[in-house]
Amino acid sequence: MDVTAQFTVYFEDPFWVGVYERKNGNLLEVSRVVFGEEPKDYEVFYYLLENWGKLRFSPLVEAESSEAHRINSKRMQRAINKQLSRTGIGTKAQQALKLQQEQNVIQRKAKNKQRMEEEKQFKFELKQIKKKEKHKGR
Repeated sequence: MDVTAQFTVYFEDPFWVGVYERKNGNLLEVSRVVFGEEPKDYEVFYYLLENWGKLRFSPLVEAESSEAHRINSKRMQRAINKQLSRTGIGTKAQQALKLQQEQNVIQRKAKNKQRMEEEKQFKFELKQIKKKEKHKGR
């Protein structure tokens, strides 16, 4: 089983964003971290060390499998330069982040709906109590 991890930091106006991709076999999960100003290498390293347990990863997404084989050094250098010049993140990672964002929205809406129902029930019960108190003295 092939396990790879990649952390990419890029500028997404107005913030610096880090994307941590974990690939386990052909399954991909992604976590997104928003930094304020441009982070130094050691700041990113310490952030990952201290907040590793707090990272929220997206659900597992099927990713295309890459075969491990020897790559020509010049071709590898071109690939590295291409990756460094890339401004965004991979499409699979974007899909995983989008899926995580949608799940967060659904959870938040469900929580807000439940809270609103509880408030509505509380107000109704309070109204009923007040109504009974009005008629107690008669």
